[in-house]
Amino acid sequence: MVRSMRDENFKADQWKRRYSPHIAPINELVDALREADPPEGRGWMPYVAPLHGGIDADVLSILRDPGPKAHTDGGSGFLCIENDDPTAERQAELFAIVGVSPRKVLPWNAYPWYVNRAITPAEQWEGVDPLLRLMALVPTLSVVLLQGNDARDTWKKVRRARPGIEAELGLTVLESIHPSRSALRTPDVAERARRQTKQRAAYEQLSAVLSTATK
Repeated sequence: MVRSMRDENFKADQWKRRYSPHIAPINELVDALREADPPEGRGWMPYVAPLHGGIDADVLSILRDPGPKAHTDGGSGFLCIENDDPTAERQAELFAIVGVSPRKVLPWNAYPWYVNRAITPAEQWEGVDPLLRLMALVPTLSVVLLQGNDARDTWKKVRRARPGIEAELGLTVLESIHPSRSALRTPDVAERARRQTKQRAAYEQLSAVLSTATK
């Protein structure tokens, strides 16, 4: 299934379970961040759907910022690969192709507040502390998937803020293009193919890392 959040029953069930034990610490962090900085400040912030792994996740998947379909106004209110948009659909397809369950994945954003625009280097820095607080809740992480330039650049700032974090936590960090359609928008056919190859390779490597870890 893709775009399951179009189903009102599915969405209602996710909402009902947003404080299930595996996801509660993540969404309580969202509550704390919302309280510290209300919508009239940096912006609104979605929860993470209980479909995902929460504190038991193996993969931290980082994009730029929440999309419109993550908003409660016209969307699900969640970060979720089952949201009703092409970016979520592409991720759901790729994870399915390489055999990685949504329960192994924790979605997040370089800038976790909803702004729906390009973010600045200063805003990338603002996203570092929430990201580190999130990671402190998830002892099982083994892979960080950086999807797009903002995720990559924010992770560089994470490294500056906490040198040695990858070795300390035993993380494999992988880079891919952003899963949106716009990331493939180029008149250069060869370049488009190169981007698609990079994307598929990152997901395949992610799956390989997880497979090795479970042996």
